[in-house]
Parts: sequence; C-alpha cells; structure tokens
Amino acid sequence: MVDLKKIQKEIYQNKLDKGFNVTDINKEFCLTYGEMAEAYEAWRKNKYDLGEELADVIIYILGLSEILNIDLESEILKKVNKNKHREYKIINGVNIRVKEYCNEDDKN
Repeated sequence: MVDLKKIQKEIYQNKLDKGFNVTDINKEFCLTYGEMAEAYEAWRKNKYDLGEELADVIIYILGLSEILNIDLESEILKKVNKNKHREYKIINGVNIRVKEYCNEDDKN
C-alpha cells in the first residue's frame, strides 16, 4: 500500500528543492485546477498521457495538503468511511442522500 504521508513530504521537499511555490495557497489551488483541466482534455481527446495528467492532479493535491499541514491519508480514510455509511435513494431520477453518517469522533 502507498504511504500518502511519506509521499506528501517527498512532494513538498521536491517543491522546496526545485524552488516551486510553497507559500501562495491561491496559486496552488489555481495550478491544481489547471492540472485537472489538462487531465480532462487528455481524456476528452483520448490522449495517451491521461494517467500522467491524473498523477499531476494528485501530486498538486498532496503538495497542497502538506503546505496546509493536512494529513490527507487520514482525511481520505475518514471520508471513505463516511461515504460508505450514507444512504441514497433515487427520487425523480436523481440520486438523493436520505441518511447522513454521523460519527462523534469526526466532529473533533
């Protein structure tokens, strides 16, 4: 299994080593958005580099998470569990959440 905490730190260190931005959060969100747009274009045009473009998106997200001191691995695991326990029902052709997962530990 991949150790996201370790990869987050490696991505951040690479940004430092190469002189990339680690302070302008707005810029990082914009760059992440740009990478997602590139991935979409690769998919839309059936380009060979779709996997690489998706990897760029994740790299930017992991780097941003490290800059913001967010343990993304932990957040992903909590969110997957939350989503697993939500209940949905199709109403008028739309999948609507009808029951929310609530874990007291997640509120802290």
